[in-house]
Amino acid sequence: MAQREGHRPCGADSQRGHLIRILALGDSYTAGEGIDAALAWPAVVARALSSDGTEVEALVIAETGWTVDELLSAIDEVGTRGPFGAVTIGAGVNDQYRGLPVDGYARDARRMIARAIGLADGAPSRVVVISIPDWSVTPHAADRDRAAVAAEIDAFNSAARAAAREAGTAWVDLTTDSRRAGGDAALLAPDGLHPSAALHELWARRIARPLARALG
Repeated sequence: MAQREGHRPCGADSQRGHLIRILALGDSYTAGEGIDAALAWPAVVARALSSDGTEVEALVIAETGWTVDELLSAIDEVGTRGPFGAVTIGAGVNDQYRGLPVDGYARDARRMIARAIGLADGAPSRVVVISIPDWSVTPHAADRDRAAVAAEIDAFNSAARAAAREAGTAWVDLTTDSRRAGGDAALLAPDGLHPSAALHELWARRIARPLARALG
């Protein structure tokens, strides 16, 4: 999984009304690898949550290939400062892809969640942790043991979900939807690995509900 440009704000064009900033932290699934950034779920969610009196803007810190530890380092390098109205975390697939151990990922996930809570003004209720999608159903996994990859992703997600529960943050399952791509090529981008705009739209609906609650 090659790296690509990240760190971009996205949302509606207008700056009218009350502005709420959300921070989307992650990897290729948050950055929108393979599609236009305006069609990736952070931008879609920002538009969906904006209204005549409230402007929601999403700042994205995400790059293809980042592990959780690399994401944490990037936050320091960018110098991102809160507080944000809400923070989302969607990372871990590259830890699994590189064969890193689940227990190490669990420790980094707890560090990442703690960092996100700090960026959300210390409020766990304003943090949303997102599950790792399952790339085992894609053509990219044709030469891999698909069942083993899926089982590893389930184990990583169990660790992340436990960390989210322990910290008191919201948890959103995107893995189930991602597995539909195994039987529907329209849910995959042209690269045959990353989600299409249609799947990002579905994910945006899943994520918008807990984000709306987080924003009050």
